[in-house]
Amino acid sequence: MTEPATGLLDGRIAVVTGAAQGLGYAIAELFVENGASIVIGDLDGDAAAAAAARLGDRAVGVACDVTVPADVDALLDTATKTFGRLDIMVNNAGVTRDLTMRKMTVDDFQFVIDVHLRGTWLGTKAASALLREQGTGGAIINMSSISGKVGNAGQTNYSAAKAGIVGLTKAAAKEVGFAGIRVNALQPGIIETAMTQKLSDEIRAQRLADVPLGRFGEPAEVAKVALFLASDLASYVTGVVVEIAGGRNI
Repeated sequence: MTEPATGLLDGRIAVVTGAAQGLGYAIAELFVENGASIVIGDLDGDAAAAAAARLGDRAVGVACDVTVPADVDALLDTATKTFGRLDIMVNNAGVTRDLTMRKMTVDDFQFVIDVHLRGTWLGTKAASALLREQGTGGAIINMSSISGKVGNAGQTNYSAAKAGIVGLTKAAAKEVGFAGIRVNALQPGIIETAMTQKLSDEIRAQRLADVPLGRFGEPAEVAKVALFLASDLASYVTGVVVEIAGGRNI
């Protein structure tokens, strides 16, 4: 692991959910490069531990089901017991079960809502309580999606959850701002991850045609915006939603 590149998060402690791969891992990696210590939470505990090992001795990985309150509490407890406190919470864990409404079951709908919306609410609730108790302020970053802005056919569950995260973020920002806690959301467009690479060539072509920059994004480009929101550069930024979509759906 290289030494911190800029030190924007020097000495900070961050928790990132769903960070064994994809956007979560890219965020954790950039945070570590900028001086943070990281707790990676993932449903796959072995994958979380392996991801943390790649990041070096300032990272630990633990199993966490973000829909289970006790798991979320244990995840934050790992941060305080291992590194002494919490400064940054990134609620990133997510899943998809894309189907048209005609084919989507209630379970398909509820599962996606639970992981994204319930999971983000639990993470925001637990992190803000801990940050208030510490009295140190802090930053919470919630992962929405451009799908939560415009909706995608076949994603009534996912789009609903991601739209809900926007409302949750704004409401939470109003509740905890007095304590110096900032709550913001990211809305990535099509980013080259394992999840988006499952899309058919036809769907990829259709969505690319809507992107003014003419390409899909990279995980590192999402991570850079998360870094900004987590750092003191965004000290007067709260309750906002930042689109990282190459201009798609503007």
